[in-house]
Amino acid sequence: MAGLKLSVERLNLPFKAPFCISGYTFDTQDAVVVTVDDGTHRGRGEAAGVYYLDDTADHVAAVLEAQRAAIEAGVDRQQLQALLPAGGARNALDCALWELESKRSGNAVWELAGLDPPKPLLTTFTLGAESPAHMAESAKRYTVARALKLKLTGEAALDMQRVRAVRAARPEAWIGVDANQGYSIEGLQSLIAGLVEADVALLEQPLKRGREADLQGFVSAIPLAADESALTLADVPGLVGRFDMVNIKLDKCGGLTEGLAMARAARQLGLGVMVGNMMGSSLAMAPSFVLGQLCNVVDLDGPTFLKVDPPPTISYSEGNIWCEESVWGAQSSLRARARGA
Repeated sequence: MAGLKLSVERLNLPFKAPFCISGYTFDTQDAVVVTVDDGTHRGRGEAAGVYYLDDTADHVAAVLEAQRAAIEAGVDRQQLQALLPAGGARNALDCALWELESKRSGNAVWELAGLDPPKPLLTTFTLGAESPAHMAESAKRYTVARALKLKLTGEAALDMQRVRAVRAARPEAWIGVDANQGYSIEGLQSLIAGLVEADVALLEQPLKRGREADLQGFVSAIPLAADESALTLADVPGLVGRFDMVNIKLDKCGGLTEGLAMARAARQLGLGVMVGNMMGSSLAMAPSFVLGQLCNVVDLDGPTFLKVDPPPTISYSEGNIWCEESVWGAQSSLRARARGA
């Protein structure tokens, strides 16, 4: 690949309201937007990093600046896998390189990835860990949502009150819960019994990362999804026999290139696939929407938490997410030919 001009810009994204999970409360997000320009075409990518790995926006920017010379000399997506470690910096640059390749070739990103034409995807809408009454009222207001994800805190009695309150408020909705590493193996069976009673369809990351072996041989009445326990492709084989699904986030694994590899590997191993997000704007969601075409569960509601989502934006309708090709990448050559036929 010929020489590139690299731009690394900081982006602050205030939330509409504070967002609470187990051990953390967020009211804003700092992100990094990467642009690569070859003089004719340009590609963009956005990343926020992974807060629980200390992969902050400052760190993302520093990693990219440290490799500026190598990047601007001309790096492609395959070379990038060796140049940068998994994390936000590689994600932002990898996604920028996907868009650059798309613009250069005139093919949409999904075409380059070997996927079928994309379809709207049912996405979960997330409720932060608040009081049961507050979460129930929020669930009622989420009239656009047909699928809800509830954040838990590891406080068993309170968590079950939260779940029951939301279920009572939205008896028809698909519900999954995210424990964010808040539980131990000793309390897990009791939690799951309550979740089954409330017709919860998925339990995400119940135990701390590093305690995956505790789940070996554990029989769960509902599917278990690995989030913090599955950062990269290397983690996927170790999930078999412990989890039923892997939650792939591009900031964790370091971009769409590895995210697609993780999804395909997981499916070959008989695992379900979920795509999630570390919050962010529509630019951050667009590559994940491509990955979502391979997924059983989609959690791409990040822009809905923002006071302002910088345009061009993805859209949400009837519980689905849809990303026009004008948001990221080139227009599909297949669709362009079809219109011209």
